[in-house]
Amino acid sequence: MKKNMGTADRTIRTIIGITIVILYFTGVISGTTAVILGILAAVFILTSLVGTCPLYLPVNLSTRKK
Repeated sequence: MKKNMGTADRTIRTIIGITIVILYFTGVISGTTAVILGILAAVFILTSLVGTCPLYLPVNLSTRKK
C-alpha cells in the first residue's frame, strides 16, 4: 500500500492511541466504552506504524508531504 500519512498525522494518532490505553489501564474508562475506544486505539496505533490510512484511499487524501 502507498503511504498516505504525514509525520504530524502519525504522531497525533499515536498520542491518542497511547492516551486511550493509559486511560484503560488506570481504570478511568471501562465497559463498552473501553472496548470501543480500545479498538479505536489499536487502529490508530496500527495505521500510524504502517503509515497508511485505508479511509484516505477512496477520497485520494494524503497528509504526507511530496
